[in-house]
Amino acid sequence: MLKIFFIIQIVVSILLILLILVQAKGNGLSIAPGSNDFGKFEKRGAEKTLHIATIVLGAIFVVNATIYFFLS
Repeated sequence: MLKIFFIIQIVVSILLILLILVQAKGNGLSIAPGSNDFGKFEKRGAEKTLHIATIVLGAIFVVNATIYFFLS
């Protein structure tokens, strides 16, 4: 039983690392003060999908690590 959770943890960890590396890096200070360019903060398309997938995999990682901790 523990072996299954261990394998899931390894797979989820690798996928989470890959998803984080694939996401585009943005410059947080690129918007000048006083400008009305708020569209930059809106995620659309593939960027939104990657963001949601990262959140879901992060949650799976935490739940799986907690279960693995209590079972071992």
